[in-house]
Amino acid sequence: MSEETFPRQGGTAAAPPKGLPQQMEELMADLNADLSALDADLQSTGMSQRTAGEEGAAG
Repeated sequence: MSEETFPRQGGTAAAPPKGLPQQMEELMADLNADLSALDADLQSTGMSQRTAGEEGAAG
């Protein structure tokens, strides 16, 4: 494939591309924040208590 299909990244004004480990860290941090918010929402509605009670009754 030619360079026209995939233009080069960079230039004097462009920031250097992030490495895969840094991208993974950022994605994991975002996921953790989303899960924390979801957990808080579930606890505020009492959903986590009902789920735990249902699992205990089924066993």
